[in-house]
Amino acid sequence: MIPKLPLHSPRWLDLDGVKVEEVKALLEQLSSAAATGSDDGWRQTWTYLAGGLMDDGTVFDGAYAALPHLVEAAAALPPGQTADFWVDLGCIVTAEDRPPVPADLETGFGAALRLAERAAIRSLLAADTTPRVCAHLVLACVAFAGHHMGEALWRFPDPREGDLLLICPECGSDTEIPDFFVDPARPPAEAPGRPDPAHVRQGGHPWGEVAAALREEAVGEEWEPFLRAARDVAVAGVLPETPGQAVLCLVVGMVAVGGTPQQDARELARQLMALTGDFRCWDCEQTWTIADGLAENPDGASPRHRPTEARADSDESAAMVESTAPGRTGEAATRFRQDGNAVLAADGTPWGRISVFSDVPVFSDSAPGSSGGVNALAVVSRPGRPTLVAGAGDRAVVCLWDVADARLVHAPLPGHRDRVRSMTALPLPDGRVLLASGGDTGTIALWNPVTGQPVREPAGDWPGGVTGMCTAIVPDGRTLLVTATPRGAVRLWDPDTGECVGRLNPYGSPIQSIAAVPISADHTLIAAADTGGRLHVWDPAVEDPWERGAAVQLSARALADADHRVAAVAAVPTPDRTMLATGDDQGVVMLWDLATGAPVGDGLPASTGTGGLPVITASTLHGGHTVLVTGTRHGHRLRVWEPETGAVGHIALDVVLTCLATAGPDLIVGHDRGVLSLPLTRR
Repeated sequence: MIPKLPLHSPRWLDLDGVKVEEVKALLEQLSSAAATGSDDGWRQTWTYLAGGLMDDGTVFDGAYAALPHLVEAAAALPPGQTADFWVDLGCIVTAEDRPPVPADLETGFGAALRLAERAAIRSLLAADTTPRVCAHLVLACVAFAGHHMGEALWRFPDPREGDLLLICPECGSDTEIPDFFVDPARPPAEAPGRPDPAHVRQGGHPWGEVAAALREEAVGEEWEPFLRAARDVAVAGVLPETPGQAVLCLVVGMVAVGGTPQQDARELARQLMALTGDFRCWDCEQTWTIADGLAENPDGASPRHRPTEARADSDESAAMVESTAPGRTGEAATRFRQDGNAVLAADGTPWGRISVFSDVPVFSDSAPGSSGGVNALAVVSRPGRPTLVAGAGDRAVVCLWDVADARLVHAPLPGHRDRVRSMTALPLPDGRVLLASGGDTGTIALWNPVTGQPVREPAGDWPGGVTGMCTAIVPDGRTLLVTATPRGAVRLWDPDTGECVGRLNPYGSPIQSIAAVPISADHTLIAAADTGGRLHVWDPAVEDPWERGAAVQLSARALADADHRVAAVAAVPTPDRTMLATGDDQGVVMLWDLATGAPVGDGLPASTGTGGLPVITASTLHGGHTVLVTGTRHGHRLRVWEPETGAVGHIALDVVLTCLATAGPDLIVGHDRGVLSLPLTRR
């Protein structure tokens, strides 16, 4: 008998997620099944009750009172009938969101886990289960033993899906390895190290019969080193400090021994044995065991220092899914990372230097993740004069730097009474270049970037704020400021008078991204993405916003076929035209010809770690080739794509991205603590 909370105790009223009447009903059915040997009735009740013990990964504290009763009753059933029950119980005790065990229930719950371990092992050795259920049952037994690999129950891969998804123990990034699972004729890697035979669980344990069941012939002679590791793990009683790789050998070995039909079990076991190898995280670039990538917060996880053959194989696959061009699966990855103020290639050779724009207290004093970063960038290019970069953010000031030396050219420009969310440069017909900024409460300001003085004080009070800005040139020679709000107001402004001279977006769709795309030297179209993922193209030269003018909408069929819900837009200059780039929150980027509304090329596919709100910029480099840079807002990584060749490079930064811009061959990065620039070509 294990200590249990009496069913008549008023303590049940204080526990969430389960009613004592439901527990009593299931206990009666389990008792009847144990007495008669029947396998009917109780399973449906258990399925219903389990929903009251755990919901969507969250365990209720009532589970800690109910499970001792249920474990004791289920342990009395014939072992061949309870495999699914123990798997369900394993999921409950390894759920990510589970509260601490109440102090008055700790003793009974701990005893219930020990009994569950013994009963589940009996079921493992007696049940006639499919290979996949067998794998889950072993992991449940491992969970009851207190080993962290039991948490892999929630993410244990299905080789039929082909791909493998892992989570880095250090940075938490997902790494997806496509086409990972094969049926190898020989082991894909060296067997993991065996546990110390001198260490055995104190007080006895029920794993001895499991060790005896692990036979060499289960998967073949060449797999014997893996089975020796599995037997050693079982002999020791699955100690908590046992390496996860060795525990996976135990799981795989029991799949080969206990799964039915036998041929399917052996085939699955050979595939799963690849999980005993290593992988490299695409984000932090550390190498880990695959076992560590399957468990949530694995105990004692540390990066590997000596890559193995399996690590090399899986790393190559991970690199391919992240960084090869479409149709060029044989190309090697192009990777760069930040090392202090330098950008290094994957082999450690220098690529160029990072310029950190001179500190501004309102930005640099902000801790990472605080609200003091830069939310908007604009590049001010003036013929014969230095190129300037403007940056602004949550602290309501505008700063201007010289892109050549990253020095601040003016004191921070005050004036906004709210967060600055958007900026754009306005090159006027008379040769002047103004700078516009839009605030969180709808204010719009105009600045002279040469003098640092306001041309017009921030004015306006548009609900929802000015979330996007761009510059439109119309055939009558005017340059207009275009502003957008999340409430759907898209307005055209005369920068000299400050008057609203037109409106776009007749449907009033809430706008989240807007860009100007030139179709000739004197005519610009406006492209915008709304919050529903739809893309709109307007001609600012027409007086009636319902008129199409020169605007051609993107191909609805192409958007639907690609399942492309646009979240960001940007203009992409090329030697012969300017294209429109659209990005979605999966990381896909597509290029479009606004003369026809048709997609151009294959686009940039999604990759591991690219999900989220995109930021996009583009530039034409020396030699005439175009590069597009994309990342995820609040992410750390950038992809640099050359649409003409399909080549893709990856840059890992030590800052949190907020916005991007380009100044010729330099990439300008706004982040949570300020602004930096880095070269897009080797220097």
